[in-house]
This record gives sequence, structure tokens and C-alpha cells, in this order.
Amino acid sequence: MNAAMVHINRALKLIIRLFLVEDLVDSLKLAVFMWLMTYVGAVFNGITLLILAELLVFSVPIVYEKYKTQIDHYVGIARDQTKSIVQPRPPGLR
Repeated sequence: MNAAMVHINRALKLIIRLFLVEDLVDSLKLAVFMWLMTYVGAVFNGITLLILAELLVFSVPIVYEKYKTQIDHYVGIARDQTKSIVQPRPPGLR
């Protein structure tokens, strides 16, 4: 019960932090995510999303095992690109 209360308190603190805009970037991420979910909800029914999630849960591991080297290669490329975009530039290059 204590462990559950710890998780609930952490979740509530995160929700309060996001909705009260204590961190602007995280709150904007939540707002964009919620905005995108309105379009997903307009296209798909809830049961359709559950069926798609079930299909993905069982098919993604099989596809990953089959094409592990190629997937890891492209994930590495994407990770490097993301790091180069997110990484702050030195003050002299701005």
C-alpha cells in the first residue's frame, strides 16, 4: 500500500507541475500531445485503438528480432541526429 501511495503521489505531483506550468517546455509538450490526440480520436474509435495496440504489442517484437541489426542501425542514426539538434551550441556559434 505504501508503494502504491508513493506512485500516486509522484503522478499527482507531475500532473500538478504540468497543468500549473511550472516547466514551460514540459507543459507545451503535454499541450501538443493532447492536441494531436484530438485528431487521433476523431479518426479512430476507442476499440479500434485497443485492437491496433494489441496487434503492435505482439508483432513489434517479432519484427525487431528478425531485423534487429537494421533497426538498431537506423535508431542509432536517429539518436545521433536528435542529439545534434538538442545539444546546445557554444555561445560563439549563435
